[in-house]
Amino acid sequence: MSMQKEDATPRREFLASTGRAAAGLALAGVAVPRVHAGENNTIRLALIGCGGRGRGAVANAMSAGGLVLEDDSGTNRAPGSAAGGPIKLVAMADLRQDRLDQTHKVLSQLLGEMIDVPPERRFRGFDAYRHAMDCLGDGDVALLTTHAAFRAPHLEYAIDKGINVFMEKDFAADPGGIKRMIRAGEAAEKKGLKIGAGLMCRHSSARQALIEKIRDGALGDVQLIRAYRMDSGYCMGPFPQGQNELLWQLSPGHPYQFMWSSGGVFIELMIHQIDECFWIKDGWPVSAHGVGGRIAGSTDCSQNLDSYSIEYTFDDGTKALVTGRYIPNCESDFATYVHGTKCAAQFSGNVHRPTCQIYKDQHLDRANIAWKSPRERVNPWQAEWDVLLAAIRQDRPHNETRRAALSNLGAIMGRAAVHMGRTVTWEEVLASDFQFFDGVDTLTVDSPAPVQADAQGRYPAPVPGKWVEV
Repeated sequence: MSMQKEDATPRREFLASTGRAAAGLALAGVAVPRVHAGENNTIRLALIGCGGRGRGAVANAMSAGGLVLEDDSGTNRAPGSAAGGPIKLVAMADLRQDRLDQTHKVLSQLLGEMIDVPPERRFRGFDAYRHAMDCLGDGDVALLTTHAAFRAPHLEYAIDKGINVFMEKDFAADPGGIKRMIRAGEAAEKKGLKIGAGLMCRHSSARQALIEKIRDGALGDVQLIRAYRMDSGYCMGPFPQGQNELLWQLSPGHPYQFMWSSGGVFIELMIHQIDECFWIKDGWPVSAHGVGGRIAGSTDCSQNLDSYSIEYTFDDGTKALVTGRYIPNCESDFATYVHGTKCAAQFSGNVHRPTCQIYKDQHLDRANIAWKSPRERVNPWQAEWDVLLAAIRQDRPHNETRRAALSNLGAIMGRAAVHMGRTVTWEEVLASDFQFFDGVDTLTVDSPAPVQADAQGRYPAPVPGKWVEV
């Protein structure tokens, strides 16, 4: 099963997914004139990564710019957000020609003249991001929506060019990548650039209201947080010998199956809820340990395990339990719960819905609800863009890099504890320079894949007690 259903969120449901046909990946060597932000206050966008998340991010940027797209979760701009103003997409980059073509077609049909990307500003190849960003000027925004391995070099280039950034999660696959992200964020701060990060739940008004209740003591002292994401799984078949292995690993649905490219399926799926745990506790965990594995007789050829259970410990001794399970025909769950000394609460619901409510005691029954958050008028995917564009237009500080990177590091710490079979501390991951692959900046279509399949087309999966990733 592919990872396509991860894009089935309220923000992205209306955007068709691209096809899977193979395409040539040679860089289109076209000299393109620089596109400047004009006196009409237009913010220009370059989309780096043309999958479902990229299309969704463009649509949200356009909504923040004044176009309201229909969905049932609320896309009107927040009153007084100051996000409104003209916006255009002027450049696109991807490894695959079919994704460039399909995304351009879908966005053009949906957004009309707001999509101004002629063929000479559609780039493909590993260096395509540079050409796309070279089309931007001061005040413009690069949308970084590729996989985690590429986030740091793309962010660094944008900051070097003086371009604002919206970047989707995940942000790095390993501690070494996180350090690059943090350094890049510090450089952006010095330049006054605006950086938005795709941990959209932080922009949920419902969750913000519940956080305020928690901070005011409505639950008492928080003792335990429980986060679950359990579904039918993402098993990958063997690598078909004879293909370009690198490009196969980066083809749609595959990057989530490899540690080097995305950090793996656990972080890809759970980073939002792990971030929620850290937000609820208003701090970073001091340690993590956990267990995981694969079902007997598994035919999965990826590097992922199919179950993860992590216990995070915070400096006051309280715990967050995070559980991911990806096995068919089992009970599913997708929610985050908080237990305090007075009562319990639900912090989020299925597919990140703003199911935010406090119960009268520890019994999580519908009839036992004492408080529910007001209905969100602006969905979080929209709200994060409202905040970013308002900061750009009003030149207000806005840089989410460090917080996003450290939340990602906390997820890496939990994954490492399961994969290595031991307790991993916050100080340990902060100090680590470990990288699954340190050559992402120099990849070409002729590069060998960073991880190689065996004769049966299977890839090495973590073996606790032997595996190292910190």
